Amino acid sequence: MRKTLFLSVAIITFSACGETASKDTSSELPNSNQDTSAFAASLQEKLLDAQYGDIIEIPAGTYHFDRSLSLTADGVTLSGAGMDKTILSFKGQLAGAEGLLVTANDFMIENLAIEDSKGDALKINEGKNITIMGVRTEWTGGHKTSNGAYGIYPVQCENVLIEGSVAIGASDAGIYVGQSKNIILRENRAEYNVAGIEIENSIGADVYNNVATNNTGGILVFNMPNLTMEGHSTRVFDNQIFDNNTKNFGHEGTPVASVPAGSGVVINSNDKVEVFNNSIRNNRTANVIISSVYSTGYNDLNKAEGFDPYPEGIFIYGNTFEGGGNKPDGADLKLLKTVKFGPTGSFPDVLWDGYIDPAKLVDGKPKPGDRICIQNGDAKMFNADGPNEYKNPSLSDMSQHDCKLPKLAKATFSN
Repeated sequence: MRKTLFLSVAIITFSACGETASKDTSSELPNSNQDTSAFAASLQEKLLDAQYGDIIEIPAGTYHFDRSLSLTADGVTLSGAGMDKTILSFKGQLAGAEGLLVTANDFMIENLAIEDSKGDALKINEGKNITIMGVRTEWTGGHKTSNGAYGIYPVQCENVLIEGSVAIGASDAGIYVGQSKNIILRENRAEYNVAGIEIENSIGADVYNNVATNNTGGILVFNMPNLTMEGHSTRVFDNQIFDNNTKNFGHEGTPVASVPAGSGVVINSNDKVEVFNNSIRNNRTANVIISSVYSTGYNDLNKAEGFDPYPEGIFIYGNTFEGGGNKPDGADLKLLKTVKFGPTGSFPDVLWDGYIDPAKLVDGKPKPGDRICIQNGDAKMFNADGPNEYKNPSLSDMSQHDCKLPKLAKATFSN
């Protein structure tokens, strides 16, 4: 059970193959008879030569690349004609670990799609002031372990806005923000990924008005050891999180591979997390899971000096729960559900592995700010008793969780 439970501006215009460029740059571009590698080289050259304030426009069309694209210049906008009109296809990619790799500040990408990259579709590393709008990342052959790990993937960034975008088919997370500060994710759709949307080891995130469906896990808020920072202060609200029952197809040994199919919201070893005003329904393991890294099968905690593995300061309120918990993933969870709730019964809406930091207890109870507080009508929580090797799982005494925590501040961008 330990491994299965929780677990500006110059405008540079390109033409699609077979179209005529609208400006004299057409002579620099390959025509429909030239191979896609020449076209990729031309676009890469423009990205390499870009300067602050440039807008690189790519009209409607499908563009084929056999190697990664990259951008390092600050202050560049990459703009297409729409996520279903301008398509950068990396099907058959031969070189590079990503579709597009950006290492720059003040970057905006909008209105295009990145399909079938060998690795991550769109990776943005160590950037400040990142805007991603109307971008679709997708692996068009269906959800497979061989797909790239991440769709939209800002990491070690500050001031990140992801809006109106779509992620489909990632073998780790469709929309992922990691080791970053000041994050807004809104009005996106994540479908048929292992993790639909994931905030990991990040500080100050608002995740709202999104749809997460048909993933293994809908929305994840994780802290993992041995990364550059630990995260806290994430608000997950006003989202539609439903039918996240796709079999886990993540790579064995990765943290996300421990997420059971049928997980709505998963909070793992993170602190100060608010989950409120969401519609969370029909996630077959549980609508909400609260867990420690101890329940993920991660075996390297002895090397993670100073890491806090316990989820603390969790506040769940005002959500609409429906269905779920009736067909948990994995033999251990299925047996536990049947033993405790019968063959036709269901886990409660909140499933908790039971880990609490014993060093922080006062009179046997968590400090007020460290508690799991649930103000959600008649919602109940099931304690799987992880610290005692799951020997005495039981329904939680909800009076111990009938509490409120200070509301978290709205996510804002820094100067």
